[in-house]
Amino acid sequence: MSRKPTDWPVTSRIYRSIAVSLLVINIYVAIYYGMRWSGLLRVEISVSQDYIYQDLRYVIFMAYYCVAIAAARYLRGMHEKYRLLIKESTKKRAKNIKEAIFFVMTHERTLVVVIAAAILWRVAIRTDSGVTFWESTVSGISLIVWGWSIFGYLCALSVKVRHKIDLTRTIQHAALGLCAVNVYAVFYYGLRWYEQICRIMGEVTETYVPQPLDMVFKDVRYVMLVLFYCAIVLLAKHLVKAYEDYTVPARKSQ
Repeated sequence: MSRKPTDWPVTSRIYRSIAVSLLVINIYVAIYYGMRWSGLLRVEISVSQDYIYQDLRYVIFMAYYCVAIAAARYLRGMHEKYRLLIKESTKKRAKNIKEAIFFVMTHERTLVVVIAAAILWRVAIRTDSGVTFWESTVSGISLIVWGWSIFGYLCALSVKVRHKIDLTRTIQHAALGLCAVNVYAVFYYGLRWYEQICRIMGEVTETYVPQPLDMVFKDVRYVMLVLFYCAIVLLAKHLVKAYEDYTVPARKSQ
């Protein structure tokens, strides 16, 4: 659909951003089930908590796929029926501080730096062959705060564009999909922190020692979440552009 001719070009970029976020989720799911079925992945959190975690993850990802499918319907309406109205003024207005910060935070180079920093962070905390409680806390809080901040921004944006129904619905579904992944991150790190606290207090009798591939998968999961949030940031950038730079005309009656 992103290559299909359209009179509203920004929808092609929105399509690509959604496709990238779906690709990241699909790769993560493929890696998980590939390692699980081949026996390479044994324990993610703990033997006693893995069943709860796996069931909830399955439900959350199914919900995300359903939301993505629903969003495509409204996006298709914009892609096929709306057109770009060129503004009379061709001069670019000066950006205020808020817009300048948004431009920097959503720029592709900034996101590349974020991805590189995430990879280096995971490599650094693996040098001692384990992840301490504070290292896990830093990793989890950074992702959770980032994810819910984007969610709040998308919710605020959907209120601003309430007069453009299809665009509003697309933003709302993007926010719902992001919310599902955010809940997944909160649930995972919540269980993870609970297990680590119990271990520190000596309340865990489990003697299983995580295998190297179990730890590698945790790093892969963290990087995949970072990639997903970066894709959502790009999506938010294009949705903002659709709101600010494009005017949606009334549809012609059939």
